[in-house]
Amino acid sequence: MSQWKQIQQLEIRLLEHVDYLYDDNFPMDIRQGLASWIEAQDWETAVNDESMAAVMFTNLLSQLDRVRSQEQNFLQRHNMKIIQQQLQLKYTTNPAIMARVISTCLREERRILSSACTEEQGPLEKSLQNSVAFERQKNMDNRVGIIRGSVQLMDQAVKYIEDMQDDFDFRYKTLQSRESSDRNSETMKQEVTKLQEMLNRLDFKRKEILSKMDVVIKEIDDLVTSQLNPELQDWKRRQQIAAIGGPLLTGLDQLQSWFTLTAQSLFQIKRQLDKLGELVVKVTYESDPIPLQKPQMEERVKYLIYHLIKSSFVVEKQPCMPTHLQKPLIIKTGVQFTTKVRLLVKLPEVDYQLKVKTTFDKDLPPGRVRQFFILTNNTKVMDIEDYSNGCLSVEFRHLQLKEKKYINGTKGSEGLLSVTEELHSLSFEACFTVQGLTIDLETCSLPLVVISNVSQLPGGWASVMWYNLLTDEPRNLAFFGNPPRANWSQLSEVLSWQFSTFAGRGLNKEQLAMLGEKLFGQHASCSDYQVSWSKFSKENIPGKPFSFWMWLDSILELIKKHLLPVWNENYIMGFVSKEMERALLKDKEAGTFLLRFSESHLGGITFTWVEYSENGDAKFNSVEPYTKNRLSALPFADIIRDYKVISDGVVPENPLKFLYPNIPKDEAFGRLYNSQPSKGKRTIYPYISSTLIPISELRPNASTTPPSCQSPQPPMTPGEFDVLCFDLSDMNSPYSE
Repeated sequence: MSQWKQIQQLEIRLLEHVDYLYDDNFPMDIRQGLASWIEAQDWETAVNDESMAAVMFTNLLSQLDRVRSQEQNFLQRHNMKIIQQQLQLKYTTNPAIMARVISTCLREERRILSSACTEEQGPLEKSLQNSVAFERQKNMDNRVGIIRGSVQLMDQAVKYIEDMQDDFDFRYKTLQSRESSDRNSETMKQEVTKLQEMLNRLDFKRKEILSKMDVVIKEIDDLVTSQLNPELQDWKRRQQIAAIGGPLLTGLDQLQSWFTLTAQSLFQIKRQLDKLGELVVKVTYESDPIPLQKPQMEERVKYLIYHLIKSSFVVEKQPCMPTHLQKPLIIKTGVQFTTKVRLLVKLPEVDYQLKVKTTFDKDLPPGRVRQFFILTNNTKVMDIEDYSNGCLSVEFRHLQLKEKKYINGTKGSEGLLSVTEELHSLSFEACFTVQGLTIDLETCSLPLVVISNVSQLPGGWASVMWYNLLTDEPRNLAFFGNPPRANWSQLSEVLSWQFSTFAGRGLNKEQLAMLGEKLFGQHASCSDYQVSWSKFSKENIPGKPFSFWMWLDSILELIKKHLLPVWNENYIMGFVSKEMERALLKDKEAGTFLLRFSESHLGGITFTWVEYSENGDAKFNSVEPYTKNRLSALPFADIIRDYKVISDGVVPENPLKFLYPNIPKDEAFGRLYNSQPSKGKRTIYPYISSTLIPISELRPNASTTPPSCQSPQPPMTPGEFDVLCFDLSDMNSPYSE
């Protein structure tokens, strides 16, 4: 079943999350119409390959042409044409952006499908996706709308005051121009009385508009303090969680709308105050409220504008190497990385030559030895993005770090922290003037890990996960000086995200419980059990030469590169102890086997099957774990199909019959077989076709420990296999033919 068909079968709660993935950047109509074709493309590779992305973009447009030509409904054909034109406008000059958008949507779909397989959401995901957040956003929309309406009404009120004052000014000057002999006439007295009434009304209207302005300014201040800033902080927290594999980050466009509308209201109030100042120049009087109240109001409005715009300068895309898009915040020296900053307030009055400068490690903690500098150009100009609602942003695509050289030629002591525990930051600065206000912008990335060798990548990713899971501080570079513990309920959720992100399917409740046992033993069921940073990433597992995280990361790499089809079919039980394995296979039919990851090897998978002796005793056999080197020679499904065992001179046979609990082997793996066994047919080439055959020798073992099947490396070819069978037949074994 295609991924899109699985999505359509989800419950409404999850479908709402799917709905958030699709907008004008990638309309759901395209996802629906080209579902199979889209899923068959390698979008992740295209993200880093401009030429490949361009070809795929052209192919997508061709596919849309095909679908549109087959559509019978006129309205649907029209809509598809509009969508096609919009895509051409957005992505023709940069098709890699389209590839990134589609890749992100497909990856998030897989995460949603994975979460649907679990009984309930984890605590982190629950906190990010709840009805309270939706209600909060509705309330925010209403408040921003009410403020905009009030400001528009104040515009009308200021215009009314201006007209009233012009009328008063005209009558006053007309009265002054009359001859002195007429000033004591009854008519003159009536005119003076009328002018006084007009002045009283003008005074009332001035006080009224200032009072309304004061109320609206206070409302904006409260909105920014109590809702807008918390919403921004919430988005930044969700950005942290998304960086380590959590739910897709959305809501930035909504934030931009709130920031922009609020800023527009403040700028409009500032213009209204300027207009009132102009009116005072023409007409003023004793106890005029404008000169008394306007200066204070102007300062409050300027303060709000300054801090609103300053806080709207955010890192939209955290620093990331294009070769490791799913592991942001890790930078390797000498390798280019990208990042993007965005101003959430749309300001048409701004000079668009707004330069943003990046600085690495602007304020290092004391005692830090390793220091780096940006090797490439670190200044770029912000520009308006057509495909992001006209926001000001700038993307640095070719930044590169280099470590500073030391005078004595050495780096000195690295202190108590390892390389992957040292945190760094990338700062962004800009300055511009808008409507007479000079605003200094500054923001910074989340803490970064800088590595010099790709072997440090797993340790670096562990640091990134630990930091962003346990703190919302944007720049605590001394975090690993005394790292806090993690609750297992939260950590297990993040570990499941790693599998859904890198392997397409997260871990279920049973698999997480098995991992918990690996860490804590009998405490595994305690969701509030705490894990130390050292136990997770630094200390070796008892009796093993590697840590828990190194073991788990090696499994992730093995799945991603060699086991993806089998893993996504949910055929790998994965995390199960040898004791539990035997308990599960006991009393199952002979030849029943299960797949689990090795506990003694880094990045190894093995299978164990059960067989029974003549007296009915169960025997369990586990093959030597297959690692990446052996799986590179033969796909795992083919290994299961062709696997053979030699025992006491018996002609080799495949002992694997049923995948646990009782699925016939070929029924489970048939469609995953990469090649078919040779049928002995001749080809036009003068060679005999060959197939690698995995084979193990089961040696008698007098001990009570179940034997381990030793598998030669590499697997046998059919020629070697035939020779072996011939030799065995000469032994006159009772098991030979």
